[in-house]
Formats: sequence, C-alpha cells, structure tokens
Amino acid sequence: MGKNRLEAFSDGVLAIIITIMVLELKIPEGKGIDALLLILPIFLSYVLSFIYVGIYWNNHHHLLHTLQKVTSTVLWANLHLLFWLSLVPFASGWMGANPSATVPTALYGIVLFMAAVAYHVLQKMIINAEGVSSMLKQAIGNDTKGKVSMLAYMIASGLAIIRPWIAQAVYVILALLWLIPDRRIERMLYNIEKHEVLSKK
Repeated sequence: MGKNRLEAFSDGVLAIIITIMVLELKIPEGKGIDALLLILPIFLSYVLSFIYVGIYWNNHHHLLHTLQKVTSTVLWANLHLLFWLSLVPFASGWMGANPSATVPTALYGIVLFMAAVAYHVLQKMIINAEGVSSMLKQAIGNDTKGKVSMLAYMIASGLAIIRPWIAQAVYVILALLWLIPDRRIERMLYNIEKHEVLSKK
C-alpha cells in the first residue's frame, strides 16, 4: 500500500469524526438567547474537540510526509490512532452535556491521553520502519512536547475527580499549546527539498 492511500483513508475517517460531532449539535428548542445559553456547554465542547481533531489532522499530514514505506506495523499503529480519535465525539458530547460531572470530564481526558499515546506509537513505528536514517527521528528528537502532553492529560483526568473545571481548563491550555504549529517536520522537509534543488543546479 502506498502512503497516499493511507493518508486518504485517514483523512476520510477524520472527516467523518468531525461530521459526527457537528451532528450532535441539536437545534435549540426555544427562540431566544436563553435557549442558546442552554446548549452553550455542548457547543464549547464541540469547539474544543474540533480543534483537537484539527490538530491531529495537521500533524498527521506532516507525519506521513516523512514516511518512505508503509509497513503492517505502521498500518496497525495508524488504525490504533484513528480508533481513539473516533471516540472523541462520544466523549465530547457526554462532557458537553454534563460539564460539571466528574466521570464525563475524566473520560474525555482519558480519550485524549490514549490518542496522544497512539500518536506516539505511530511515530515510533514509522521511525522503526525507516531505520537509523529516519527523517522523523531527526525532526522530533526526544519529542519532549508530546511526552509532556501525555503526562498532562493523565494528570488532568485525575484532577477531574476533584474539580472538573480544572481538568477542562488543562484540556483547553494543551489545545492552545498545540495550536502553535509544530514546524520541526516542516522545516526538515523544506531543507531537504531545498538541498535537492540546489544539487540539481
């Protein structure tokens, strides 16, 4: 299987995930602002989850650009990531409908944690497939940002037991941190393309 097919399949799944999330937004029963305020927590949960899925789509796109060959372990690792991301609409909808409840907020964090773990595993599988010359390994190094994020999701899930709003604030902060484009892979691909152009002259 070529990486273009893998990317197309992944893009399709992520598009479906976003579609499911937006379908969970029900039309308010009333006609005034008060009716909109009733569904505000669900809308905010949707916005946060949309951002997270968008972040994964963006980073996944750059990740696959470093891929030279698709192995069975890479395929399964990619499916593992998509599985956890496919649970985002459920976790998002439950937390949005119960913003002050402990279990829905904790579950949302667990889903984010497992998605981060799955993304880390996918990176490892790509690096293993590429060997010592892996562009991805050179680009991400020790992936400190990713590892710190995984720890933060785990801690936030625990904090949901004490104060759900604290956990939700952590989820928002982490989303904002990842909104800042991670240009490590982008820079490396640009340098490689620039080197190839110069070598042809």
